[in-house]
Amino acid sequence: MSHKPFKAVIPAAGLGTRFLPATKAMPKEMLPVVDKPAIQYVVEEAVDAGIDDVLIITGRNKANIANHFDSVPELELNLRNKGDDARLESVRRASDLADIYTLRQGEPKGLGHAVLRAKRHVSDHPFAVMLGDDLIDARDPLLTRMLSEYDRHGATVIALMEVDPEHIHLYGVAEVEHTDEEDVVKVVGLVEKPKAEDAPSNLAIIGRYVLNPAVFDVLEHTQPGKGGEIQLTDALQVIAADPEQGVYGVVFRGRRYDTGDKVGYIKAILQMAVDRDDLSDELRPWLRDFASEL
Repeated sequence: MSHKPFKAVIPAAGLGTRFLPATKAMPKEMLPVVDKPAIQYVVEEAVDAGIDDVLIITGRNKANIANHFDSVPELELNLRNKGDDARLESVRRASDLADIYTLRQGEPKGLGHAVLRAKRHVSDHPFAVMLGDDLIDARDPLLTRMLSEYDRHGATVIALMEVDPEHIHLYGVAEVEHTDEEDVVKVVGLVEKPKAEDAPSNLAIIGRYVLNPAVFDVLEHTQPGKGGEIQLTDALQVIAADPEQGVYGVVFRGRRYDTGDKVGYIKAILQMAVDRDDLSDELRPWLRDFASEL
């Protein structure tokens, strides 16, 4: 399917209250996961999928995000003079990743509102919405598959993951019809945080979406829902019910790190660190000893 190049939108205007007091002065998206801020992993994922235009939707006290993706000549000069090429490369990588733009959300009116704020920048391009709470392992290219399915179907694509029924109430859940493609389903309905007995499936929505710009017209007419916020899920419901548009889901079976709460964040750091060649030899034996003493 022929269309303009994909863009990416990363909503990052949340207050990060679950991580207070650490997020009192630091955006939660800048909290380090091993040695990079969480949001850099998300930008790298977009770049690895071939997207080089990234819009980050920010809010108050989020200037550190833009600063991180800017160059720091004095720091780079200091590292160069020390001959510290490895750290110099890691610092420069963040500012060379992509064309990165920021836009203030203004009032915190929900994910749907944050996406709608991207309308002027996105224009008539298809685009990915990537939530920073969900980090996807680079070895499991979910977004690349989703972009491919968008090209195949010409329709909105969302990421789904099988979830244990006892946790299904924490997610938006998809009602689906199976297709002939492995791990691709047609979404016919969406239910926000249902009880286990009311859930139409065990397929939960995770934080990756590939959207047609037509979603902006739907969002402009979407009334505030739960919590008085404009919900992206409500707009997707409308699109799923439209036979001329439709929504497909890619069922992800790879490695996903949930950094949305303290325990998930700590698990993400440990899981990603033990797979690092420069850290695993020292970390794995320590973890075994630590676990044996619990």
